[in-house]
Amino acid sequence: MTGNQHTAKKFDLSGLNGISDRTLEMHFKLYEGYVAETNRLNEKIAEFLRDGKVDQEETPAYSEITRRMGFEYNGMVLHEYYFGNLTRQGSPDPPRDSPFARAAAASFSSYDVWKADFLSVGKMRGVGWAICALDPERGTLSNHWVSLHEIGNVAGFSPLLVMDVWEHAFLLDYKPAERTKYIEAFFSNVCWDTVERRLSPRDPRDVTQPQRRRPMASGSQRASH
Repeated sequence: MTGNQHTAKKFDLSGLNGISDRTLEMHFKLYEGYVAETNRLNEKIAEFLRDGKVDQEETPAYSEITRRMGFEYNGMVLHEYYFGNLTRQGSPDPPRDSPFARAAAASFSSYDVWKADFLSVGKMRGVGWAICALDPERGTLSNHWVSLHEIGNVAGFSPLLVMDVWEHAFLLDYKPAERTKYIEAFFSNVCWDTVERRLSPRDPRDVTQPQRRRPMASGSQRASH
């Protein structure tokens, strides 16, 4: 990770339905903080490695910084997925014959069951992320709860739809007990074209793998979350 410097991306998302520009401005600044902290920690790690090794007396500080990197790095990346799958004049659902809807139906008993599961994950108590991910080995979709950015991500899985359910994502617009209203607003702004691209990625931030198996046509079992 040393030597990597990241630049905060810009997202033109003003005018979303149910998510105010004020919330977005605050959220962008928080995201920029993750970018800055990721860069700072990368620089600190590079300093430790400048002589080609980590000395014994450096190990405690090095270890803490390296562990912290998981939180900051994932905080940066997950926000890029989140902002990237939002758009003005989005749609609560993709076309039922779209690749994502077919993949969701193949991995669950139907698209509606997939969505009910995703919504239920998002409504769970606590702060974190609801993520629909693709298993590239099996071609199946599953929904996951990720807390503290780095806890709960499945190794090798590719995020397709990412929803931030930390309270900062909606607290200026809704009360803490009104998370369901925020989730409804989120779905009304989903850019399903972006989600579709993440099934067959071209943009490096859409997913991390250049090749994907086709989703299983039928009979596949959903992965547990």
